[in-house]
Amino acid sequence: MSATINPLANPKGVKKLCELCQEPAKLQCTKCLVTFYCNSDHQQTDWTSIHGKVCPLLVSIHTPAPFSALQSDREHHHKETLKKQKHLAEIAHLESQRWVSKKRFQDVLPAALLFLRWAMRVYGSCAVELVPAYLLLAQANIGLGSLSQAHEYLSKAEWTVMKTPGCSHTVLHQLHRTLGRLHAAMEKYTSALTHFANDVYYASEMFGLGSTVTSGGYFLMADVFLKQNKPDIAHSLYTEVANSWHTHLCKLMDGIGQSGTQPEKCFDEAQCVEADQMLSCILEFEEQCVKPRPDQSAMLAHSLAMLWLLCNNYTKALEYGKKAEVLIQGLSEQNRLRESIHNLLQHAEKQLE
Repeated sequence: MSATINPLANPKGVKKLCELCQEPAKLQCTKCLVTFYCNSDHQQTDWTSIHGKVCPLLVSIHTPAPFSALQSDREHHHKETLKKQKHLAEIAHLESQRWVSKKRFQDVLPAALLFLRWAMRVYGSCAVELVPAYLLLAQANIGLGSLSQAHEYLSKAEWTVMKTPGCSHTVLHQLHRTLGRLHAAMEKYTSALTHFANDVYYASEMFGLGSTVTSGGYFLMADVFLKQNKPDIAHSLYTEVANSWHTHLCKLMDGIGQSGTQPEKCFDEAQCVEADQMLSCILEFEEQCVKPRPDQSAMLAHSLAMLWLLCNNYTKALEYGKKAEVLIQGLSEQNRLRESIHNLLQHAEKQLE
């Protein structure tokens, strides 16, 4: 998998640098031959994070164009290479998001750095397409406690957005959400709430006020209010998040019920993990309240059951479905919810037969 580099074999003036730390490299990946490392630990870290997914693609990207005098052939090769470069950047983007959702922040860094490098090659060093990479690197550093490094990446993201007239609301909501996370980690709760409020505004403009994307900002605001010892405000925001997710998941389930088909996977791994973390957190909060609300807890358990059913994890769907069934017992005014839980349990049990 790796071979020692002979420095004398490099062209004059060329130094191979480590993929992760940019220190002088001593090892080379023997599969792609274009990636270098200062030691085996960095190679293993990179392989786990992203290199194992993109190694063959790197070979293809670095394959030179066949010798041809035809301009059309050269243009075709350039277009195909550009497509591969964009595909590589997207793979690194998705892997970075997946590691963030799992809170494996050390694994985020190699993937997000690769995403940033290839986005720069494809779009240029000042393009707004770099912002998602800066935000992922900032999130990873917040998770690792490296707040000054996170601030540096966010400053680059802010500068890029400022230089981009008409920047999309999607980018702006993501920027303010990450800025809110940083300020919350720095215990600057007032400014964190301001950024989360901006996040909610831009997300609602893009996706709608009741969207699950928008509800992510409410969830983060609730966390800040809890840290400020304002549980009543947090509770109301959690209720908003729970209602948004339940409505969204019920619509997806209704679509499946009407078509009578096997549900396709509606969420990627990162989305599923993030939704599970939010809904589980709110369910735990509800259960620990001085005045618990069984109807709200039942709805949250039902949401988690639907989420895992739509992610094709029928064991977890059955687990949460049964929990919802227990919670709804004795609630006479929840007939529709009771019927939905019953149908979900039947579906999950059938899939596990």
